[in-house]
Amino acid sequence: MSLAALIVAAMAPAVLADPAQEARARALDAEIRCVQCENEPIAQSTADIAVDMRRLVRERIAAGDSDAEIRDYFRQRYGDFVLFRPPVDSRTWLLWAAPALLAAFGLMALFGVRRAGAKPGELTPEESER
Repeated sequence: MSLAALIVAAMAPAVLADPAQEARARALDAEIRCVQCENEPIAQSTADIAVDMRRLVRERIAAGDSDAEIRDYFRQRYGDFVLFRPPVDSRTWLLWAAPALLAAFGLMALFGVRRAGAKPGELTPEESER
């Protein structure tokens, strides 16, 4: 066996016996952010803490915890940042509303510039003097 294969095998968490539970674990692994890598889910991260987090997800699933309980556990331990989709609450509403607000401001600015400008084909006094 090659060295790379040994490293991957050592870092891979134990697979759960129940395929449904393993599917849940993989889905949660994709939703939880690695706290060291910051922009990678724990499913893709090779950091030691991500390996521990994947193992913990499987342990909690085997213990009977629901997906929501597992997400809450990681939120309590690492904060909202650990979830790629943080919950909507009083602290995160601006995060969720930002795309719609930016689109609305962009449309208002676009229409405002069009109305403020001269009509197409008309020359301004400065342009007609040239």
